[in-house]
Parts: sequence; C-alpha cells; structure tokens
Amino acid sequence: MRSLTFCIVVVVGLISSGASAADAPKPNILLILADDLGYSDLGCYGSEIRTPNLDALAASGVRFTQFYNSARCSPTRVSILTGLHPHQAGFPNLSGVISKNAVTLPEALKPAGYKSYMVGKWHLSKATSPTVRGFDEFYGMIGGYNSCWQEDPFYSRLPEGRQKRTFAPGKFYATDAFADYSEDFLDDGKQSGKPWFFYLAFNAPHFPLHAWEEDIARYEPIYAQGWDKIRAQRLAKQKELGLVPASVELTPRSNVPANRFNTQTGWADKDNPAWDSLPADRRADLARRQAVFAAMVDRMDVAIGRVIDRLKKNGQFENTVIFFLSDNGACAEWDPYGFDKSSSATNVLHTGDDRKKVGGPDSYISYGSGWANVGNTPFRLYKHYNHEGGINTPLIIHWPAGLKAKAGSLVKSPGHIADFMPTVLDLAGATYLKEHAGNAILPMEGVSLVPLMNGQAAAPRRIFVEHEGNRSVRDGDWKLVALAGKPWELYNLAQDPTEMHDLAQRSPEVVTELSRLWQEWAERCSVLEKKRSRR
Repeated sequence: MRSLTFCIVVVVGLISSGASAADAPKPNILLILADDLGYSDLGCYGSEIRTPNLDALAASGVRFTQFYNSARCSPTRVSILTGLHPHQAGFPNLSGVISKNAVTLPEALKPAGYKSYMVGKWHLSKATSPTVRGFDEFYGMIGGYNSCWQEDPFYSRLPEGRQKRTFAPGKFYATDAFADYSEDFLDDGKQSGKPWFFYLAFNAPHFPLHAWEEDIARYEPIYAQGWDKIRAQRLAKQKELGLVPASVELTPRSNVPANRFNTQTGWADKDNPAWDSLPADRRADLARRQAVFAAMVDRMDVAIGRVIDRLKKNGQFENTVIFFLSDNGACAEWDPYGFDKSSSATNVLHTGDDRKKVGGPDSYISYGSGWANVGNTPFRLYKHYNHEGGINTPLIIHWPAGLKAKAGSLVKSPGHIADFMPTVLDLAGATYLKEHAGNAILPMEGVSLVPLMNGQAAAPRRIFVEHEGNRSVRDGDWKLVALAGKPWELYNLAQDPTEMHDLAQRSPEVVTELSRLWQEWAERCSVLEKKRSRR
C-alpha cells in the first residue's frame, strides 16, 4: 500500500507541474582520461602540482578512494569503452583489435540519440579507428605515445576529409591542441541539439615528457627537495583530506621489479634509493624530469579549465556529467634514473645547458621509478602491477544537475573501469545491446555507479584484474595479489590499505578461496593463455 501511495503522489505531482519523465533532458557525458597519472598527482589527492580546475570539480562533486583500472594503457581503455575485461574485449596486453563480440559506448549510445566525439589518445589499433567503432568526430593520436611537439604524422582528424586546424611553427603542443578541438566539438554538440558523449583522452603525462618551459620553471625548485620529502608531504596532505586513515605510515621506498631493461642497468629487484644518497648532478637531472612531468599535469588542468569554460558558455555545464580518472598508476619505466630517447637508453645524465633542454622538442625522456613511487603515494609499486600503486586510480565525478551525494564527499566503496558502460547507459536511459553488426555481444562485467553518485551504499562485489601475469582479486576488505610467477599475498585493506602486512600464512583458507575464485574468473574471461588460444 505504501508503494502504491508513493506512485500516486509522484504521478499527481508530474501532472500538476505539467512535467513528465520524458521531458527531463538527457545529460551530456564527458569522460576525461589522463595517461600514467599517479594516485596522488592531483591537488585534491595530495599533490603540490597546481590542478585548480580538477580540484574545483572534486570540491563540488565526489572523489573515489578505491577505483580500479587494468594496470596499463590499452587494457584499461578497452575496458572503459566496452564494459568488459580487456581479455574478453581483445586486449590482454597492448596489442589487439576490439572484439566483434564487444560493443563500444558510442555504439551503444547511438540508438538513444547521442552524438559521440573523441579527442586524444586511441591506442586500440589502427584496424579499428574511433570512427569505425562509433565516434562521429575524432582528433588525436591513433598510437600509444609519441612527440607532444610534432603534429604530423602522429595526430589525425577523422573521418577522412575533415578540415584540420593549422598551427604556426613552434606553436603546436598536444594538450593545447586537444583543448582547441574539444571546444570545436563541444560547439558542434551544442548546435546539433542532441545529447552527446565526449571522450577526452589526454596523452599527458605519459612519456616522452614534454612541456612548455614556462610551466617547467615553476616546479624545478620544488622538486630539488627530492622524492623522499615530497612523498612525505603528499601523505600528510592525504591524511588532511581524509583520503587515507591518520594511522597510515609512509611505506618504504618501493622495489623496482626485474624487467628486461633494468636487468641491464643493475636496478632489477632493488629498492629505489634514498634521495640524499645520490650525487648532486643526478639529483638536479631527476628534479628537472619530475618538473617536466608536473608541468604536463598543470597544463592538462588548464586545458580542462578551457573545456569547462566552453561548457558554461554553451549553457551545458549544469547538465553534463563529468568523469575524470587515470588509466593506470604512475609509470616506473624502467629504473630510478628513467630513460632517454628510447627504452634502451638508460642512466643518461643531463648537466649544465643540456639539462635545460629536457622536456623540449629535442628530448625524449621518462622520469623513472623514484618519482613514480611519489606519484602513487601512499601505495606500493606502479603501472604494470596489481598492487594498489598500479591499479588504484583517482576518480572524480561532477554533475550539478543530478549528483545527489554530498558535494566534496569521498566514495570509499570499490569501483572498476568496467563500470563505465552500465553507468553511462544508466545515465543516458540507453539499453545495452545484445547484438551489434550481426554479432552476439558479451554481457557487461561492471555495475552502475549511479547509486554511489547518489550517496547510497554499494552492494557487495568482487573485482578481478590481470596484466602480464600480475594478478589480483578484491573481495570486501580482502585483497589477494601476486606478481607474475610469484606466490599470492593477502591483505586486509581496511586495516592495511598500503599492503604492508601479508596475511597469507595466517589465513590460508582465505587464500585458497580467493585464488579459486580468481581461477574461475580467469577461465571464464579468457585470461589464461590456453583459453585465449581457443578463441
């Protein structure tokens, strides 16, 4: 009877106001993805880097503290766009083609009347370009990484024949250009009169680290303090923000797991060194590298500010759902000193005038595992790995017209990148396709985040991740995780969010049960090599 009375009241209210559910405009959806941004690399997640626009979105939206990715670029991107695990969608690693049994967000939204735009990094093979898989307009890079300073031949405008902007010599910079095209596409979306889905996928701050000198200069003195002091400062700020419990201690400097590059440079399976143990010229080189990284994040935030301003100018800011996240944890490739020119050029030291060229058009560098350890504060390890430093990503959600959770609140329930498909369809009032282009579509793997956006409690769930043999399962407060070829480790994240105290020996029954669940998931989702070979 109570339910019937409620329904009558709602109907009477709609009739008396002349409104109906159909009259409510569908929201526009803007999904912004950063590339290799660590958990603590935004001001609202503890950083000293200037990110006022993202901080403002967080202050009037919500932030997640436990939102999981797939540990690396392409696997995360395909999962975001398809709502499947990357192995199901055709990308167990960096290479592949989006499966014919997967449907993308723009393909699923089109029957609901949405136009779809993309600017930025695709990285899901040339064989299936963005406009082949549902986007109406695209500008950006099809590949995974390249120069931020050189437009041709790296950056494309699709469909073929669309007019490109022109940039004066020395004026092209990818992040700025992405903001330019975003403004163009937002205007087109406004003029179309249709709701739109916009995927803005920055290649910042992925290597090669490139930034304007005016931005770099702001940060170089800050990072002369070194990674030990900066990491401690970030943790202190995270505690102030409530992102981590006050009891969390600063973890030891992370190990640098062996790979084919650091086995040649002497850093395999060693810990990052103490900053004060390094020679002065090496510290200056590394401070410059981190300053370039910070400058990329700073300029990305400026670009996001331009997008927000255009939404406001077009009168669409209030009813646009904005998501912001990173595709994986900070990138440690490949040792504390980073690399130059190519992934095989390590231990290069820049001094004097040569150091001022780092970050410019003629440089090609990464910042290394020491600064990646800072980026993932307070967690262990990095991109590639399934410990929290590799797969826990910042997520901000902002929607003035529809967000019901308290402004500025923290969502501490776990979420996963496969949740974007059900969430976006939920917001758009769209239906997930069971068939597309004559192919049966696999069921979605995620769950809608809308209840969490409304301040409601999350239903219990399990979250599975695998990349390059690194594996994990999250079940409630328990997390089972392992490096490739290594035994399982077990942590209670409620008591030990930084994975410092392995409970595998104390709770073998939990290890047995969670490893069984992981095996079942791996077999079902084509994770295991024998399963992939059968597809």
